[in-house]
Amino acid sequence: MTKVVVIGGSGLIGSKLVHKLGQHGHQAVAAAPSTGVDTVTGAGLTDALRDADTVVDVSNPPAFEDGPAWDYFTTSTGNLLTAEEAAGIRHHVLLSVVGADRLPTSGYFRAKAMQEQLVRESAVQHSIVRSTQFFELVARMAGTADDETVRISPALTQPIAADDVATALGQTAIGRPSNRIHEIAGPDRYPMDELVRMYCTAHGDTRQVVADPRARYFGAVLEEPSLLPGRRATLFSTSFAGWLADTTSVAVR
Repeated sequence: MTKVVVIGGSGLIGSKLVHKLGQHGHQAVAAAPSTGVDTVTGAGLTDALRDADTVVDVSNPPAFEDGPAWDYFTTSTGNLLTAEEAAGIRHHVLLSVVGADRLPTSGYFRAKAMQEQLVRESAVQHSIVRSTQFFELVARMAGTADDETVRISPALTQPIAADDVATALGQTAIGRPSNRIHEIAGPDRYPMDELVRMYCTAHGDTRQVVADPRARYFGAVLEEPSLLPGRRATLFSTSFAGWLADTTSVAVR
């Protein structure tokens, strides 16, 4: 049995990961401010890491603007890695994002790139899992409305279900550190505006979705390959169309 501490364990990905690890007989600890563990202040970290083998960091800042994202990732990750080294953690797994190294004009992506660098330079053995956008975040994209119009970049993306992200992280967590970056994605590519249009249609949202090449994503104007995974990415089979049909059906019941 492996003891895995999941930083951000009460969130979308973290809660799924904790559940999956538990189903497979591992001891999974959900570490978050709500459970008494704060990586920014360091509160509760020492106790949470005691006797742990692996730490998976899926946490995010409370705000995604340039300053808060940078401050959160540098402080949180620095404290976490220092505590892990002291505790003898054998494997640090970081959830990052495809394109983290391609969008320096985005404060959030720039902060994620720095977080990756901190992990790579640490004495703790690591694996970095870069994911494409989660299906579940399309609703957040659709929420950026101006009157009755939603302007979204038409740049291609290859989104993935949160459940598949959790599966990938679980497999990585119980394996050996690779000290490398791995990419994961869903099976299909879509222009981002088409994703949002499909979501709005499925949920009866009548706003007009407009493809706008100048629309910003986390503060950056996207170029065509910015969010796409490489050829060696691991692809999961859950399709956005299938997921959307399933979740819409559940919501209607």
